[in-house]
Amino acid sequence: MPVESEPVGLVVGGRAEVRDDGWGPERAVIRLDASRFGPEALYGLEDFSHLEVVFHFDRVPAEKAETGARRPRGNPEWPLVGIFAQRGKNRPNRLGVSRCRLLEVDGLDVHVEGLDAVDGTPVLDLKPYMAEFGPLGPVRQPEWATVLMREYY
Repeated sequence: MPVESEPVGLVVGGRAEVRDDGWGPERAVIRLDASRFGPEALYGLEDFSHLEVVFHFDRVPAEKAETGARRPRGNPEWPLVGIFAQRGKNRPNRLGVSRCRLLEVDGLDVHVEGLDAVDGTPVLDLKPYMAEFGPLGPVRQPEWATVLMREYY
């Protein structure tokens, strides 16, 4: 059964081109859709230091979405892993999830740093990041993932 979503807003500013690394210092604004929301939709958000942002990889053509396995970033030295074992943009539903620092809330504008979405990206949802939603217990990941992320933020 299809699921439909309507963006709650757009990314404004920040990086214009899609690139893999160096997202940490990027600043952008998530501008809520004024036809659907008023400033009260953001009341209390400024009390949080970080957000989780769900967005749509709208620049990935649907026919480029991966459903099987590939080598992350096409690196032949890394293992062949399924699309659900990596966080690449060519996902079946082209959904991205990012955690970023909340800098300021100004009316319908949410100023953030470290959001890995480019200018014009449709934002599907915003959630405050709460430590209690982080993983319970130790976290493990393969070495290739650690290497891949070294320059990401």
